[in-house]
Amino acid sequence: QVQLVESGGGLVQAGGSLRLSCAASKGTFTTYRMGWFRQAPGKDREVVGSITRSGTMTYYADSVKGRFTISRDNAKNTVYLQMNNLRLEDTAVYYCAASASDAGAFGSWGQGTQVTVSS
Repeated sequence: QVQLVESGGGLVQAGGSLRLSCAASKGTFTTYRMGWFRQAPGKDREVVGSITRSGTMTYYADSVKGRFTISRDNAKNTVYLQMNNLRLEDTAVYYCAASASDAGAFGSWGQGTQVTVSS
C-alpha cells in the first residue's frame, strides 16, 4: 500500500502563499488518483481537491477554486498543493490521500501538515 508524507506547512499571513508537497512511496504512484483534504479545529474533514492519475484533470472545492492549484510530478512520485491568497479560514491540518480508482474512496492517507494563516 502506498505511503504518503506531507510537508511544507507552516505559519503564513493572510494573503500569502504556501506550497504543500506529498511524497509517495511503496506503491505505483501513477495508478493513484490523489486528493488533498483539510480539517480545521472543531470541524469535519473536507475535500480541498483532487487530481487524476495522469494529472490532466483536477477538481476543486468552491471555497478554494481560483486560489489553490493541485499538480503532480509522476517522475518524482509527488503531488503538490499550491495555495495562494490564503485566508484565515484556510487554517487547518492538510492531508493528502490516494485512491486506487477513478471515483472510489481514498484509502491511503498521510499524517497531515499544519497550515496556520494569521491576520
